[in-house]
Amino acid sequence: MGKQRIILPPDLPPEVAEEEIQVSDEDLQFVNDNLDYAGFVSRLDTHSITKHVTRVADLKEDALEALYEKRLKKKKALQKEEEEEEEQPGIQVGHVDALPVKTLDGQLYYRTLLSASKQSEGAGEGEGDTQETDKGLVKLSKAEKRAKLKKSKKEAKKQAKELPPDEVKDNPQRAVLAELKEDVTAEESFETKKCKLAELGIALLADPDSNIKLLKEMLQMCNDDNHAIIKLGLLSLLAVFKDIIPGYRIRLPTEKELEMKVSKDVKKMRYYESALLSAYKAYLQKLMVLEKVSLYQHAVVRCICTLLDAVPHFNYRESLVEVVVRNISSSDEVIRKLCCDTIKSLFTNEGKHGGEVTGAAVRLIAHYVKAHNCQMHPDSIQVLMSLSFDEDLGRSAAPEKDKNVRNKKYKKGNRSEESSHKQLTDRKKSRQEMMSKMREEVAADYKAASFAPDIMERRRMQSETLSAVFEIYFRVLKHTMQSIVPRPNGDTGTTHVTEAHPLLGPCLDGLAKFSHLIDLDYIGDLMDYLKKLACSGGKTDSSGKCLTVSERLRCCIIAFKVMKNNLDALNVDLQDFFVQLYNLILEYRPGRDRGEVLAEALKMMLCNDRQHDMQKAAAFIKRLATFSLCFESAESMAALVTLKHLLQKNIKCRVLLENDPGGGSVSGSVAKYQPYASDPNQSGALASVLWELNLLTKHYHPTISTLASGISNLSVAPTQAHLTTLSPQQAFLNLSLERESFSVKSNAVKSSNKRKRASEGVVASSVDRVLEEAGSLDEDEEVDEGVPRSEDGTPVLGRLKDALMHSVLLDGSKIKIMLL
Repeated sequence: MGKQRIILPPDLPPEVAEEEIQVSDEDLQFVNDNLDYAGFVSRLDTHSITKHVTRVADLKEDALEALYEKRLKKKKALQKEEEEEEEQPGIQVGHVDALPVKTLDGQLYYRTLLSASKQSEGAGEGEGDTQETDKGLVKLSKAEKRAKLKKSKKEAKKQAKELPPDEVKDNPQRAVLAELKEDVTAEESFETKKCKLAELGIALLADPDSNIKLLKEMLQMCNDDNHAIIKLGLLSLLAVFKDIIPGYRIRLPTEKELEMKVSKDVKKMRYYESALLSAYKAYLQKLMVLEKVSLYQHAVVRCICTLLDAVPHFNYRESLVEVVVRNISSSDEVIRKLCCDTIKSLFTNEGKHGGEVTGAAVRLIAHYVKAHNCQMHPDSIQVLMSLSFDEDLGRSAAPEKDKNVRNKKYKKGNRSEESSHKQLTDRKKSRQEMMSKMREEVAADYKAASFAPDIMERRRMQSETLSAVFEIYFRVLKHTMQSIVPRPNGDTGTTHVTEAHPLLGPCLDGLAKFSHLIDLDYIGDLMDYLKKLACSGGKTDSSGKCLTVSERLRCCIIAFKVMKNNLDALNVDLQDFFVQLYNLILEYRPGRDRGEVLAEALKMMLCNDRQHDMQKAAAFIKRLATFSLCFESAESMAALVTLKHLLQKNIKCRVLLENDPGGGSVSGSVAKYQPYASDPNQSGALASVLWELNLLTKHYHPTISTLASGISNLSVAPTQAHLTTLSPQQAFLNLSLERESFSVKSNAVKSSNKRKRASEGVVASSVDRVLEEAGSLDEDEEVDEGVPRSEDGTPVLGRLKDALMHSVLLDGSKIKIMLL
């Protein structure tokens, strides 16, 4: 056998002083808690362990000491060589160009070359010296390689900075190429991320149970620097969640349930539900953060509205409802429309969530109306019109209650018979109790699994929703009343509005729809509010803005609708509303106010009313005739239809169609017509004549002229008492649509100035003739009592010459007169 090689053991780690050793508090606490297990460390014999580790087999102590000294000498020699190498650094040759040399101890050494400066200095020396230098072996450690690499990079950066600007200008193509490379890489990365999102979404939709972990990866992609990738990620997650969310709310298991032993399928389902719920929560939190950023607001609101509409039953729906209701009055029309459509869908499709989301949304709307002091967009409470309340909700439970009562009576009657039977044994009693308990458990499980909602719970939610709705409506009415104050000029009859009231219109519409559901105790207060709002009129000036004629008319309409819906239970005098309508007819302006509201008021208050007082009916007939003479064709048609309806219902008022004015017992307490009276009962309209119909028969519109002629031909006989089927609303709508295509035929031809001057005399004479026909009640002074007069006593007919409108059209014998 050859000589055996001796391998020394490795050096022991250096000794560290106990003061320098740092021990954490956790380690100390662990050792103190486990002293029984760590006590053996204090009993270790370190001297014996060190001697055992450093021993070498078959060697004496002297020989072993010599070997250690020899190893120390080798280490010192290697350190000297490294120091010399640092003083004369060489250039390392690539591994491919030169093969390494392996020493006996197994280490590799690579050949090195001297740097250029050293070679130039040693160029004059002999060839033998250069050959010896080339053959030298130098070992580079990893730390030295890293240091050299960093040094070379720094030198390259310095050289690039030191380049003169002329060289950079000489090479403009480099900057262009660099920009192109950046654009290409950005497009490639964008396409790569898009494809990755698509792959992840397809994998989740194909097998959500196995790939549920991919949701976290998709959520991480929503933190990208590219805005387009973030939007795509949000929309992709929206599509995935809409498809994989179950049709029930997820309830995480409790600690007690987690300790129970369950099957593998149950464990798998629990893991899937917990992962889905955590990812869904993280997705919603991401949406809430990005919703405040204007760049992502549209996409985020669309995601939230879609989720709430698709899965309103799922977890965290309260957060979604809060965001949607908060943006329901947004200034952005797109966001506001999305939120309003979502809320309307929740109200109309209550089967998806059982009505719980409806109540939460209405309560949130009420909260925001109060917080914003009723200064919100009208759409914010217009959505309440989509609500529907089941009035027959409690009637279905009545038969069941009757059945239970009958069963109790039956059992009560049979108690005497049961007492006569033999007493049951204990075994039979326990068996019956067990059967009754089982029946109760089965009934409870069936009720929990049944899709039919509990009737009592449904009634409770509906009553809470209804109370929140009326809280909103009454708050808006109260705020409007508080904003209307008397004018500062001392005129108590006029009022103005200190703040805008955008919610009044939809509030009145909602009261009209749900007025039959209001408690009778609050009907009186509601009528008082409506009366005050209807009376809060006056001429506008710089001191404030009054309620418009349309809003005051709507208050009158709502009052009549409330009375109609609660006709059997209310006894309220509506005379004040008739007085307001009588005055508002003259305050109406076609371009400023809404004609359809006026037509609805005429239909609701005059046509649908059962019976009118003769004086009041005559006053409205006279006022409507004056109104028809002064405004456009659609409004005139609605007024004439109402006038004809009143004449057909009130036969005694047809005396207004006679040539002579009424008087004596017919005219009532007021013997003279007062055209400017504010109360229709004090106007004395029966003492006047409907001279306006004579002018209306020559109206430019054939429909109005025909209707005026038909009204003029009505007789006093009661045989013509059948009512017309055309309503004022339908008449207004028909002529409003016809107005766009209607054009008056004219044979007028352009002429010279002389012919124009000659035609003016013909027009004036024709106008005088018309006025004579309309106002010719002969020379008798008593006839002038039926003609309306102005405040200074001048007859209105005498002033019609000055009030003729700018349009006078001659067509044969017909004259088109449009009055101011």
